[in-house]
Amino acid sequence: MAGEGSRRPLAALLTADAISLSGNAMGFVAIPWFVLETTGSAALTGVVAALTYAPTVLATFFGGAIVDRLGFRSTSVFADVLSGVTVAAIPLVHLTVGIELWQLLGLVFLGALFDAPGATARRSLLPDLVELSGARLERATGINGAIQRGSLLVGAPLAGVLVGVLGATNVLWLNAATFAVSAFLVARLVPPLAAHANTEEPGKHLSEILAGLRFVARDPLMRMLVLMVLITNFLDAPFMVVFSVFALENFGSAVDLGLMLGVFGGAALLGSLAYSVVGHRLRRRPTFVFSFLLAALPYLALALMPSLPVTLVLMAAWGLAAGPLNPVLATVAYERIPAHMRGRVLGATAAGAYLAIPAGAVLGGLVVEWIGVGATLAAIGVCYLVVTSAGVLNRTFRQMDPEPEPARA
Repeated sequence: MAGEGSRRPLAALLTADAISLSGNAMGFVAIPWFVLETTGSAALTGVVAALTYAPTVLATFFGGAIVDRLGFRSTSVFADVLSGVTVAAIPLVHLTVGIELWQLLGLVFLGALFDAPGATARRSLLPDLVELSGARLERATGINGAIQRGSLLVGAPLAGVLVGVLGATNVLWLNAATFAVSAFLVARLVPPLAAHANTEEPGKHLSEILAGLRFVARDPLMRMLVLMVLITNFLDAPFMVVFSVFALENFGSAVDLGLMLGVFGGAALLGSLAYSVVGHRLRRRPTFVFSFLLAALPYLALALMPSLPVTLVLMAAWGLAAGPLNPVLATVAYERIPAHMRGRVLGATAAGAYLAIPAGAVLGGLVVEWIGVGATLAAIGVCYLVVTSAGVLNRTFRQMDPEPEPARA
């Protein structure tokens, strides 16, 4: 059985992720609200969201090979330091000479560019630290998924309050501080690990990236999962644009927007934690498909523009349904990806998942201005149901569940 010392690195990694993601959730609320409040344009808010995601796609795709070469731990620390410096520059410029929109966009672009390899490195570290601790993989991915979802529970409501009190750009001071704490925890408490055996000859950066792409292309299940997540992420991309407008038109307050996101994050936290406890007993394909189908229904219900209490109930139901999704995906990926290729393949899959988000964010803002927020929510909900039904019909998804071990004589 693993001792306390072997569990400490895993706890440190999960804590670093929790702190960093909570800080990012503050920026997730503060930046779109700042743009919408100052310009009144949903379309421009969508452009800002697109520029936030675009560097993430580039950095996860091209940075995966760097993660494998530099090492998971070193990349995590280095990327956090650079991200923290970049984000801290936003309030610094604001307090000294005053920040303009183009400057804000440039700094947000750089922050996302540095943040993505760090996130990939921490994801790549997780299976090694799980093995060191002796924990179940499903339990660790469930807790990690709860942290990812639950960061909204802390960051979003806090950002909603602080935006009203301090202003949107000042909230980013806390975001910068979270990167510093994350870097410290990983550098101090996660030990250097032995390199994974690599049977491949070292190649050029591009050839190593292409190796990650070939792995995804040749694995039918990984290929289908990336495609499905790409399409649903496209549909989810206008999330902050749509719900910023929804909250502004329905309730008129950033605090209510933060409350909506916080309820969603809290419910998703519970859903992920529940999976961490019972996930090893559940079949993955039914869990994945059922959760995805349920995630479509709140879009349709929110299209009716309900009151705040009803809205919060719907956000809670949505969060519970979404909670197991990332843990299931992570568990399947960790089981199928060779350890020495983890950075490249996870980078390629993340880039594929994020690829359509910029276009979806821009298109979502335009559609909201064209047909209104209620009709936009209804259209997204219908498309979501059509796409996720593929999980029921496509036999490839049956590979998500491992083959049962043969009975012993």
